Amino acid sequence: MMDNATVTESGLKYVDHEVGTGESPRMDQQVTVHYTGKLAANDRKFDSSVDRGEPATFPMNGVIKGFSEGLSTMKVGGKRTVYIPSDLGYGPRGTGPIPANADLIFELELIAIR
Repeated sequence: MMDNATVTESGLKYVDHEVGTGESPRMDQQVTVHYTGKLAANDRKFDSSVDRGEPATFPMNGVIKGFSEGLSTMKVGGKRTVYIPSDLGYGPRGTGPIPANADLIFELELIAIR
């Protein structure tokens, strides 16, 4: 699935489906994104702005490391699949439906930078 992935120094992997144009977000900016998050182990979806029909807006520095790192090199209009190792996600604490030490996969679409 992530055979042709780019691997970053931190261990994050991503595959671009559409590159987008313009700027990439900085850590001091807010972004509006559509996303779907799944557990890598069993492909079970745990959250999706797409399913809710409303994109999410949040500060780049207000989300898990892997999510912000995955977005940081995207351009507006871009679509990407990001594989987030647990140490860049929720790590040993987990949260809600996400178990401890879970690797995550997010489908991301960068809609806007604010």
